[in-house]
Amino acid sequence: MQLSLWLVTSSLAAVLGMEQLEDGVCRAPNGKDGFPGIPGLDGRPGQKGDVGEPGRSAPRTGIRGPKGDKGESGLPGIPGNRGYHGPPGLPGMPGMPGLKGAKGNAGSFQQQQHPAFSASRTMSLFRGTTVVFNNIITNEENSYSPQTGEFTCSIPGIYYFAYQVVSNGDLCLSITKNAERVVSFCDNNSRNILQVNSGSSVLSLAMGDRVSVNTIPTKGNLIYHGSEADSVFSGFMLYPQTG
Repeated sequence: MQLSLWLVTSSLAAVLGMEQLEDGVCRAPNGKDGFPGIPGLDGRPGQKGDVGEPGRSAPRTGIRGPKGDKGESGLPGIPGNRGYHGPPGLPGMPGMPGLKGAKGNAGSFQQQQHPAFSASRTMSLFRGTTVVFNNIITNEENSYSPQTGEFTCSIPGIYYFAYQVVSNGDLCLSITKNAERVVSFCDNNSRNILQVNSGSSVLSLAMGDRVSVNTIPTKGNLIYHGSEADSVFSGFMLYPQTG
């Protein structure tokens, strides 16, 4: 209240003093400075200043402290990519034998394969020293070739082979297995009449073995060729072998 009254009085005195000065009558001496006014409102914020230069790094003066205690384990991380396959491990121990299976159905002889052939010779054909019997009489499983004169085993087993060859001179023949002589038979025929040279053998054959009748040229190879008599080469499986 006092402050307000003082402000009114000071203002009135200033006005009166100016009027007197303007009239030229007299001028009072300047009054004393008044009390400071009430602080004004805050001004608007100023613009942002430029970025200052970075300060200099202070030298380290402290001593490095000891290593702290191990912290608690963090949460499990995201699983990584799958790695490459490792090398195969060693074979394990053999397992226990399984239970014995049920008895199978009775086998049928007629359902089994039975290679068998018989061929005669109607032409004077040789393939090297192999006697070619070109006329097929029987050729089960097509194991005999009338072009090469060879029987090729397609089912391992025990086989019987035999030949009857008509000659009109000295003749030596052998049953060969894979080009190796198994048995040989020779006939001397100085009279040059028709006679039969025959031979046979039982052989154990594996898959792919070849059997044929071959001449021995150094000892005679005069095989008759004509209509009066036939030369025949035959063979068949006695029973198959397994294992």
